[in-house]
Amino acid sequence: MKLGILGLTNSGKSTLYNSLTKSIAGAHNYPFSTVETNIGIVDVPDERLNKLAAIYNSKKITPAVIEFMDIAGLVKGAGKGEGLGNAFLAQIRESDAIVHVVRMFIDPNVTHVDGSVDPIRDIETVNYELIFSDLEVLQRRITKTSKAARTDKAAQRELGILEAINDKLENGVSAREIKYEREEDLSFAENLGLLTQKPVLYAVNVSEDDLAPDTTNASAIGAVLDTAAAEGAEAFIVCAKTEEELLALDEDERLSYYKDLGVTESGLSKLIAASYKKLGLISFLTAGPKETRAWTIKNGTKAPQAAGKIHSDIERGFIRAEIVNCEDLIRLGSYTTAKDSGLVRLEGKEYVIKESDVVLFRFNV
Repeated sequence: MKLGILGLTNSGKSTLYNSLTKSIAGAHNYPFSTVETNIGIVDVPDERLNKLAAIYNSKKITPAVIEFMDIAGLVKGAGKGEGLGNAFLAQIRESDAIVHVVRMFIDPNVTHVDGSVDPIRDIETVNYELIFSDLEVLQRRITKTSKAARTDKAAQRELGILEAINDKLENGVSAREIKYEREEDLSFAENLGLLTQKPVLYAVNVSEDDLAPDTTNASAIGAVLDTAAAEGAEAFIVCAKTEEELLALDEDERLSYYKDLGVTESGLSKLIAASYKKLGLISFLTAGPKETRAWTIKNGTKAPQAAGKIHSDIERGFIRAEIVNCEDLIRLGSYTTAKDSGLVRLEGKEYVIKESDVVLFRFNV
């Protein structure tokens, strides 16, 4: 899973990136401190893996991973060549989703490019810059398709879809908000590589005081969350500065600090939960003496296709899957006990893999 982190300059993107990847990406209190795209790989925290590895005496533990890209900050006009952000928009096309960092913190030492903190305005600014970039892509595609449409009926239909999308974008509607009557039209639109087609996760970057449930800025934060919900996006609250500062502490100390703030989970945990939900992802597990591992798949994936995530030969020669719920296995302490208790099931090609399934695939090639 690849997530591109973007937002207006000085919104806290690089600070959030640092806290997520436990690295130093050059976060500074001035515009355009990010001049190159930073890329980091992060393990998805999963306490189930250690418990399963203990049961199987696994030599290796392999968690699922997320790739983060810290994109240069955007400014008004980025979609038309202003600032530095436009040079990096191509990086976003490679991502599975966009993490849009929205500034809500007020800090006189961190300038805002528009002179004041206004998260709703900032969301609109970034969305419009992505729309402007998409309009350029569409215009080139429309010009090319118009020529083919003179004699090709398929090109004529494609041209109609392109022009309809173009009209929506010109009216400020993101591509992901457009509804289609035919599934193939949606598929065509999704393959255009439009930035505004990508799923969005809003990271509402607040001050530490605003992490508390009883913050006096609850109404303003709620307005941002409502804006995200209105366009069908996931959103979560985070204080990037605090997350970065807590990197110096060990896990127990961080958890204790979060508890004192009234926070139940870290920014990374919130982001992972939001991204899995928005992208429709789940994790299934495999375990044995050699390795215990988490595998990320689309929700609704059937057993043979899940097996293909491990190796194409397993999918091709799929016979059946032996399934046990992870919580049951951990509770009972061994696969044999779970099997004797009737908790291991044999499933065929039509079985849809569930979150927390521990799977042993049987195959023959």
